[in-house]
Amino acid sequence: MAVAIKLMRIGKKGVAFYRIVAVDKRKKRNGDYIEKVGSYDPNHNPAKLEINKDRLNYWMQKGALLSEGIRKLLGSSRKIKKDSP
Repeated sequence: MAVAIKLMRIGKKGVAFYRIVAVDKRKKRNGDYIEKVGSYDPNHNPAKLEINKDRLNYWMQKGALLSEGIRKLLGSSRKIKKDSP
């Protein structure tokens, strides 16, 4: 099974809130997910990003691909460090 780390949009219209989830990459954006890894709330100033670093690194070591949106978030936050094997 190919796993990807994606943003899953939840919340009301005009008030976006995202879960950061590990999901089978063939599934839809808001379909079933394997595990919740974190959350992103762009409505705060500055935007609020919460990530379970251990679980994110676990999935990345298993070969999970990061979606473009997640790559942009992680690049801008500079909070996550990839553990080199």
